[in-house]
Amino acid sequence: MKKIDKTLLIRRTGLVLYDSLAVVAASYLALLVRYEFAASAISTGYLMVLVRLLPFNIITAVLIFTVFRLYSSLWVYAGAAELVNIGAACITEGFTNFILIMVTNRQQIVPMPRSYYVLYTTILIILIFISRYAYRGIRFLLKKRTDFTSSRRVLLIGAGAAGDMLLREINNSSYLHKKVIGIIDDDPRKIGNYLHGVKIIGDRSMISQSVSEQKIEEIIIAMPSAPASTIKELVDICKGTGCDLKRLPGIYQLVNGEVSISKLRNVDVNDLLGRDPIQVDLNSIMGYVSGKVVMVTDGGGSIGSELCRQIAAHQPRQLVLVDIYENTTYDIQNELKHNFPDLNLVVLIASVRNTKRMDQLFEMYRPEIVYHAAAHKHVPLMEDSPNEAIKNNVLGTWKVVQAADKWQVKRFVMISTDKAVNPTNIMGASKRICEMIIQTYDKHSKTEYVAVRFGNVLGSNGSVIPLFKRQIAEGGPVTVTHPEIIRYFMTIPEAVSLVLQAGAYAKGGEIFVLDMGEPVRIVDLARNLILLSGHKPDEDVKIVYTGLRPGEKLFEEMLMKEEGMQDTPNKLIHIGKPIDLDEERFLEQLEHLKEYVLEEPNDIRERVKEIIPTYQPQ
Repeated sequence: MKKIDKTLLIRRTGLVLYDSLAVVAASYLALLVRYEFAASAISTGYLMVLVRLLPFNIITAVLIFTVFRLYSSLWVYAGAAELVNIGAACITEGFTNFILIMVTNRQQIVPMPRSYYVLYTTILIILIFISRYAYRGIRFLLKKRTDFTSSRRVLLIGAGAAGDMLLREINNSSYLHKKVIGIIDDDPRKIGNYLHGVKIIGDRSMISQSVSEQKIEEIIIAMPSAPASTIKELVDICKGTGCDLKRLPGIYQLVNGEVSISKLRNVDVNDLLGRDPIQVDLNSIMGYVSGKVVMVTDGGGSIGSELCRQIAAHQPRQLVLVDIYENTTYDIQNELKHNFPDLNLVVLIASVRNTKRMDQLFEMYRPEIVYHAAAHKHVPLMEDSPNEAIKNNVLGTWKVVQAADKWQVKRFVMISTDKAVNPTNIMGASKRICEMIIQTYDKHSKTEYVAVRFGNVLGSNGSVIPLFKRQIAEGGPVTVTHPEIIRYFMTIPEAVSLVLQAGAYAKGGEIFVLDMGEPVRIVDLARNLILLSGHKPDEDVKIVYTGLRPGEKLFEEMLMKEEGMQDTPNKLIHIGKPIDLDEERFLEQLEHLKEYVLEEPNDIRERVKEIIPTYQPQ
């Protein structure tokens, strides 16, 4: 710390000495310019006035410059504000100089030329400007020289406020080893102009040509407020160039301090889905959880933990978090305690398969709203252990549903999946049985039972994207089961907003379905992630097809033919109409399934198919 203080003192002392010399130089040069650089024409009287006032002039100048922070600004980052300060300080000093001369030279025996004061102020501004900006200019030239030899050649997309901010930091920072070669912007009024010395070379149609001609290595998209559709169009163009692609975070993230411009984020798969994130005004719909006791099963999982965060933010009377896995449960418990210190939080380790334990919890805490997310969800694992899928998903859900009915829970929301539609795997079949349980009990209970059905969740535990990223980082190969396999995708916040909104819309018996736009080919996701990591698919990183896994199908469906579609106030959320079923027979089959699965049979799929005719095991 002492070393820093000493350096700072030396720097400020040097500026004070320079400014003192600048005052002397400006005083004399003002007269020299006035008399057209003819020193012999300058009256001795003028020089005597200046010499007599010089000590006072220097002292007042230093004091004024101190007030205007000319000794405490970081000039390496100086901008318009610092330039204004220089002008204001010098004008104030010029006016003070005028007052001093007028007061001390009252007799006006040798009146100073009127132009002297204007010239003095102007020259002083120039000299002070040089002292403050010279270092920055030299540093810029040196950096510019090294940029061409050691920095990555960058093409910047976006000449707006974000692009301006990013370009400034790239030019000023000694840590960002990048050189912006050109700028792309679709605004025809900007094309051909320059931003901080870099030419705006054209619109998006010029991206590929510019990359080729200018030997671009990296492309940065500086359009944080652009809609997802625009970003997807730009990414589709950029990914074919083979350049490393990054995107500037949103301005709100910069303001919140979550990131700095130096930490440009890689474009991730969310930018490639081709649709804007679904926005739900949770504040307007979450009144139904305020003041209520809310229970979340699998509260430590990807969906369950986000549900807990959102619910905790809307003042429940009590939040009861139930999970069988202690590690993630411990993490979310600590997070909720830290972020919501006033939250009445109960965290319990328990299995939904334990009838007595579930009954005890419902009796003790009397939840009014239950979000049931607990389930085995990994298709290949469940294909190898089908009995466990039935025990956990079907019997576990049944036990929680019965407890909710017994203890008169007001609303019960179950998390389902698109794999429950015409299932080809035991996991999907088990979730379809859960939906049937929900719809059956809704007709005979005071509890409002609903299910929420959605596709693959990006970023959730076990999702395909982390696997692809890890495989790319290891140099490949990236494994895809089939070149034509497609899936619907959504983000964790989207999934949770759907679940919460379903709870608000629930009247009982509905299966809520999210309109997730067009499905995405998995191989396209893999190829795009490889490109956006700066590699070329099938050259730098191979894509290998491993064949469909047991129970996996090429495409998923959101509705069965019999269900039909019904709209809700949110145009992106729909309701699958309940399918009529023989409830008495279904409950008998359920009892037989419960007894049969406990015997650990080898043919549980046959029993499941009797319950779900649309189940086609592979």
